[in-house]
Amino acid sequence: MGKKEVTSSMKARKFAANTAVHVILAVMAVIWIFPIFWVILTSFRAEKGSYVSSFFPKGYTVGNYVKLFTDTTILNFPKMFMNTLVIAIITCVVSTFFVLSVAYVMSRLRFKMRKPYLNIAMILGLFPAFMSMVAVYYILKSLGLSEGAMIRVALVLVYSGGAGLGFTIAKGFFDTIPKALDEAAYIDGCTRFQVFYKITIPLSKPIIVYTVLTSFMGPWVDFIFAKVICRANADYYTVAIGLWRMLEKEYIDNWYTCFAAGAVVVSIPIAILFIFMQRYYTEGLSGAVKG
Repeated sequence: MGKKEVTSSMKARKFAANTAVHVILAVMAVIWIFPIFWVILTSFRAEKGSYVSSFFPKGYTVGNYVKLFTDTTILNFPKMFMNTLVIAIITCVVSTFFVLSVAYVMSRLRFKMRKPYLNIAMILGLFPAFMSMVAVYYILKSLGLSEGAMIRVALVLVYSGGAGLGFTIAKGFFDTIPKALDEAAYIDGCTRFQVFYKITIPLSKPIIVYTVLTSFMGPWVDFIFAKVICRANADYYTVAIGLWRMLEKEYIDNWYTCFAAGAVVVSIPIAILFIFMQRYYTEGLSGAVKG
């Protein structure tokens, strides 16, 4: 009888603990989803302006999305969107290659100055990137990359140039791959590069997905470097600058709901990329070896 009471008491405590955890997670989920829900609602709000008295719109319309892509007299959002998309795609490819290459070298090869480089990279990672923006701008200006169409090239260089320093997470993943696989490939006559793209890369799909997503998202969310490099060249603005301009005092009354619509539109490419690549998140080392 005593054992049954102890068992019932343990089950009751476990149920209470699980209930408390689920309630906390539910509250956190609501807090996380609430801003997204508000932005989506605002993007369909019929009444203009940011000063409204109700959370739910009094009327709904898709005119905010239509205006976003058709009214280019003041803010040319379609051009900003295409600028950012092109920059993000090129940056994603270059940054992914840099990060994976540096991570593989740091994980698999042994050479002089390897440990000092690891320490330097760790120290540099402690400082925010925008601390170097003035120096970066003057370097780009001296190379003739701060005017005209070269601004896009400058932004790609800024976003991907230092990507190799972010190798830490990818290196940690590469460290989990057995080195015996590399040694077997060397015995079979593979070069180091062949081992990299024929052995290591197929086994590293999860970290590749992570690197691709973070590299692609960088240009979409960055404002500081884009603003410094683009300055007043509106033809080369990115979406971050465009959305910021919509909230300036001379535009906010007419463009506030369009700002919300733009925020929704900006999230679409990232969401599509994540949905397309999410299946690779579940592929671990064993699944890759099996395949």
